[in-house]
Amino acid sequence: MNPFYIDPSDTRLSSGLILAFCLVFLYGCSTNSSGFEDVAPADELYAEGVDLLKGRNVLGVYTWINYTRAREPFQAIIDNYPYSKYETEAQIKIADTYFEEGNYEEALSYYRGFADLHPQHPKVPYTILRSALCYYNQIKSIDRDQTSTREALKYLEILSTKYPYAPATQEGEVILHQLRIQLADYMMEIGDFYLDRTQYQSAATRFRRVLDDYPGLGSDAEALYKLGLCYEEMKRIDEALRLYHVVLENFSSSPDAERAAERIAGAE
Repeated sequence: MNPFYIDPSDTRLSSGLILAFCLVFLYGCSTNSSGFEDVAPADELYAEGVDLLKGRNVLGVYTWINYTRAREPFQAIIDNYPYSKYETEAQIKIADTYFEEGNYEEALSYYRGFADLHPQHPKVPYTILRSALCYYNQIKSIDRDQTSTREALKYLEILSTKYPYAPATQEGEVILHQLRIQLADYMMEIGDFYLDRTQYQSAATRFRRVLDDYPGLGSDAEALYKLGLCYEEMKRIDEALRLYHVVLENFSSSPDAERAAERIAGAE
């Protein structure tokens, strides 16, 4: 007897086969439907993301934007259309959403990644400026650690050096000037700290750094005068007097010029 022969009169077996076939068919259908789910075209996904970024007006008071939801169509473009012209724009949009949320670490990661992957893209200056702003927005007060200030300054200097004519650079120059003033003020405060504690060598080092690294930002006269005070205390009188004369000759209208004249008169 054929071991594979099925008796058609055996209704239990026939029903079982039919049920098994149905289950296999339904499983196959469900698998195919999830595996081949339609994805909207890249341009439609991009338009959807841009529309979501417009947000929703709440009680006529403010606009609420669901950034997490807005990122989804942009991420779908990156996942499904990696060679589309919309893919690079989607990367920037995702970075921008993190930036607007105040999630600067994620934003910085995307901006850096974009510049690394697309070094010739015309929006690279924009991503460098935004990288600087990620640090700029985390800057503490002048009496706190200035690591974020220095990092922001680093990106702004790259922007100014490599892309001097880019529109983003014009905005960056304003912030660059502001940050340099802030670092000069910070260095002056450290110098004052050491000067008040009669640690003249440490104070002199800070005042000299202001003159070397941040000239022309408004602290020159004060830094020269206080450096002269340090030299006086360190018995480097001739150097101190030269600095006082520089203050008199170049910053005659400053309050430090009057003080420098008094120090010169006292040494005679």
